Amino acid sequence: MYPSLRRSRPFSGHIHNDQNFIATLNDIVRNKRSWNTALNSTISSTLKPHHVEQILLQTLDDSKLALRFFNFLGLHKNFNHSTTSFCILVHSLVQSNLYWPATSLLQTLLQRKLNPCFVFDNLLDTYKRFNFGHSLGFDLLAQNYVHDRRVLDSVLIVKLMLECSLVPELRTLSSMFNGLIRIRRFDLVLELFDNAVNLGVKPDEYVYSAVLKSLCELKSFEKAKEMMRWVERNGSKLSIVLYNILIHGLCKGGRVSEAIEIKSLLGFKGLNADVVTYSSLILGLCKVNEFRVALSLVDEMLGMGLLPRDAVMSSVVDGLRKGGDCVAAYRLVDMTGKVGVVPNLFVYNALLNSLCKDGKLDEAESLFDRMEDRGLCPNSITYSIMIDSFCKQGRVDDAIVVYNRMLDNEVELTIYPYNSLVNGYCKAGNCSAAESVLNEMIDKGLNPTVVTYTSLIDGYCKEREVQKAFRLYHEMTGKGISPNTFTFTALISGFCRASMMVEASKLFDEMVKMNVTPNEVTYNVLIEGHCKDGNTERAFELLDEMVKKGLLPDTYTYRSLITGLCAKGRVSEAKEFIEDLQKQRHYLNEMCFSALLHGYCKEGRLKDALTTTNQMAERGINMDLVCYGVLIYGTLKHHDLKYSLNILKEMNDRGMKPDEVIYTSMLDAYGKVGDLKKAFRCWDIMVSEGCFPNTVTYTAMINNLCRAGLVDKAEIFYKEMLARGLIPNQFTYSCFLDYLTGEGYMIEAKQLHDAMLNGYLANTITYNIIIRGLCRLDQIQEAMDILLEMKDNGISPDCVSYSTIIYEFCRRGDLLGASGLWESMLTNGLKPDAVAYNLLIYGCCIAGEMSKAFELHDEMIRSGLKVTHATYASLIHGT
Repeated sequence: MYPSLRRSRPFSGHIHNDQNFIATLNDIVRNKRSWNTALNSTISSTLKPHHVEQILLQTLDDSKLALRFFNFLGLHKNFNHSTTSFCILVHSLVQSNLYWPATSLLQTLLQRKLNPCFVFDNLLDTYKRFNFGHSLGFDLLAQNYVHDRRVLDSVLIVKLMLECSLVPELRTLSSMFNGLIRIRRFDLVLELFDNAVNLGVKPDEYVYSAVLKSLCELKSFEKAKEMMRWVERNGSKLSIVLYNILIHGLCKGGRVSEAIEIKSLLGFKGLNADVVTYSSLILGLCKVNEFRVALSLVDEMLGMGLLPRDAVMSSVVDGLRKGGDCVAAYRLVDMTGKVGVVPNLFVYNALLNSLCKDGKLDEAESLFDRMEDRGLCPNSITYSIMIDSFCKQGRVDDAIVVYNRMLDNEVELTIYPYNSLVNGYCKAGNCSAAESVLNEMIDKGLNPTVVTYTSLIDGYCKEREVQKAFRLYHEMTGKGISPNTFTFTALISGFCRASMMVEASKLFDEMVKMNVTPNEVTYNVLIEGHCKDGNTERAFELLDEMVKKGLLPDTYTYRSLITGLCAKGRVSEAKEFIEDLQKQRHYLNEMCFSALLHGYCKEGRLKDALTTTNQMAERGINMDLVCYGVLIYGTLKHHDLKYSLNILKEMNDRGMKPDEVIYTSMLDAYGKVGDLKKAFRCWDIMVSEGCFPNTVTYTAMINNLCRAGLVDKAEIFYKEMLARGLIPNQFTYSCFLDYLTGEGYMIEAKQLHDAMLNGYLANTITYNIIIRGLCRLDQIQEAMDILLEMKDNGISPDCVSYSTIIYEFCRRGDLLGASGLWESMLTNGLKPDAVAYNLLIYGCCIAGEMSKAFELHDEMIRSGLKVTHATYASLIHGT
């Protein structure tokens, strides 16, 4: 219950005393004596609220004095003022134009949490009873409720004002309307606006703004436009602010074309679009995916000397980027960046990423280099994007520059740039450097993930360093990091490349047991591995298994199977397989047919190969350079020069020219038959046709010359290669290495190999060449030392490394040495291949250890290796 508004009526006997008391109080208030002394305990105890009300009324001529007395009683005498006293003093202060103290007084009153109606009634009662001439106190009350976040109470006060024909100030209406908009009571804004206008209120820009916002939020766009027409007809001063609100509302509601139309008419009304106008339109256009139109408005803005806001720039740039127009986005950022406007860092990073993915690394690099000049600090995501992109482009050195810059700027380190560097080095064939990055990452407190290890495992497998890859696999699983499909696929591919199909199959089985699902790539590499190993039966079993699991074979799958059948001399079956696939409407590409062509050429069935090319044409499959290359290589292999010339003529008739791959195969074919004259002629034609030799071409020619003993000419080609900016690879240097070891120049061979080692070009194959050269010179101890050196340099010996030395021991009749090395090979985790078994069996037979020889024979069969003619020849010779 709230207190009543009834005025107290003292008994007539007390009236005289009260009047005397009030007169005394009035003297005290107006006297310069200390109020603290004058208002002794007797007076203070006698003082009542109605006494204070009378004093306040008697000091209307000095409202500041009244306020001081009012505050003194509250602060120093703990006096509890009546609501009426508050109201009298508020009106008094307003009447004296002391609005701030009046506002402060109302704030104190509102802290009592009184019913707004009760407060209003008190304010109205004092206003009428004491004939105050200014109603601003009611406005201040309403405004205070808004300020106190009691906007609905302010609505109540305004409604009561309107009922009492008290016209609220425009500032009061504007404040209340904005408060209602904040709590999304747009309906109340419109209701109160109508009531105020009906009472004669003439709205200003701020009131119209609130009403327009409310209409737009309610999606009453037609009423909003009618409101603007009413404002225009009413003779009110037009403002761009009102049109901006309408334009913003229309854009927010997806009616951008209407908003653009309104903007186009602004000039006729004597108004100019400003930054807000353009921002609303551009953001609206972005919302409806009209990014090109938005871009044209940005250009228009800049032409008028207006700068778009960061949010606007971010929306347009991101929209263009998502729409696939990264070039336009880049140009926009480049242009606006010159005047200091850039999108936010999130959008900037996204644009960098899209440019990099689209292969526009130069543009991305340009934006990246200018970031700090434009006030944007690259973060860990920015650096990760650039490092990853450089690595994917094979520009690892540039990636390292960015990485060092990241470290210099003390940017928070994450695992992503390290993963990119590891992957980049591995793709560049520099797994040693990649492993150094892995170690650096661990030293900096970052934990490698399955992605990190998988990249390294894949890299080592591609370099045929399967043992190193397997070591990393065990290191990874030892840390509790579970391998995924890509990890297993990389390892299986590595084993397949190394012809270790038993290990590949075991790993595949382990993968399935660990509930890691093989994908199409897993099956493809395993099928290809079995086909290369000659086990096409298992390859076709895997094809059936693959289909049953719902995985779709592709041209890669079919090509491997066709190649596998052809490799085993089953070309006719390969042809039937292709016909069956075509009947089942499976897509076959040029690569599948090139495998069949290779099979025919290998068997010398050139006519069948020609028939196949005709069938390809009938089925709409065009011969590509690979197919022509296979045919040319086949004809050269069988010395059918006439047919090879016909093929070259056919290529020319189709507007195709041999590429460096075809020329390289021709050079290789001529070299293998020792016809260097034709090889040189082919080289001259290649250069004259504008087909520039690459590293592989130079390596093929260098190999031909080294094999012919013309190492001086090979060196000329090597120097020419360097002069053209081509980088020799492991195979290039191996040609010279093979020549030097073959001629017994081991000192020079070792010097060359040391240089290769320093340049990260040495591998197991190059070491095997050195071992073979030493064994040829009967330097078996030096060859054994090379095995140790390999391990010290992080390069794993393979079966060939051990087999070469084992053979030398056997040739000497040193079965003990051969057996010791055999055990060492097994201890290091290497599984002997058929050649290794044959060599040791041969050694046992020479030494008369036939029981040991037969034991090895049985072990060889248990290992799944095929016993060859050489095996039986050794056993028969021994017995």
